Amino acid sequence: MSKKLINPKELFDSSVFGYSQAVIETETGLLFISGQVDWNQQYEITEKSVEGQLRRALSNLKVALETAESSVDQLLHVRIYIRGELGEYMNTIAPIVSEFLGESRPAITGIGVASLASPETLVEIEAVASVK
Repeated sequence: MSKKLINPKELFDSSVFGYSQAVIETETGLLFISGQVDWNQQYEITEKSVEGQLRRALSNLKVALETAESSVDQLLHVRIYIRGELGEYMNTIAPIVSEFLGESRPAITGIGVASLASPETLVEIEAVASVK
């Protein structure tokens, strides 16, 4: 197995935490994207709402995809973590996610959780995509 590390300069420096923003397994062409949150390059939240953080996390996901020479159309699986009860946010997040994904239609899992990367973090998104 060989891998290629992906760390877009537009995203925060994840190396201080010991991981990469994404990794390509070069033999299979699978791209594994670490959980994307609404952090700027100083590890600060920029949005206060679930909707705002979701949009920012999706934007960061797109940066990781494009840096790895992949795209939203090549997403295979997306996992969305929401702080709190997921069902309370479905009507809010579904249109945003649908707009972002377009016709891609990857497998999706939504999970309500008690905590995320920081006390202010409300949304985190991780994904698997193809680069081939």
